Amino acid sequence: MESEQGPVPAPEYILHLYITGATPNSSRAVRNIKDICERYLTGRYELVIVDIYQQPEMAQQAQIVAAPTLVKKSPGLMRWLVGDLSDRRRVLTLLGLSPDPDDPHAHA
Repeated sequence: MESEQGPVPAPEYILHLYITGATPNSSRAVRNIKDICERYLTGRYELVIVDIYQQPEMAQQAQIVAAPTLVKKSPGLMRWLVGDLSDRRRVLTLLGLSPDPDDPHAHA
């Protein structure tokens, strides 16, 4: 892919979030991961949100047994985290990131 400034680098972080429709937990998980990505990974991530009601074959291929589930596909080893992603410290640990001292949600 090219932009006016030259080649666009591939995203460093590839994340898939599996949700179940517009349930409160799914909505919270989407909000939480988007907030984390914008604060910590701006311009360095690709986030794919998969509604397992609409795309059950994708959840089956990924062996998703609960939702919401965040799958970190890269960098490093593939990791899974089940839940609404409100425990920001756990999400940051999964992503291999240190909490930002200015992030009020990372110190709860």
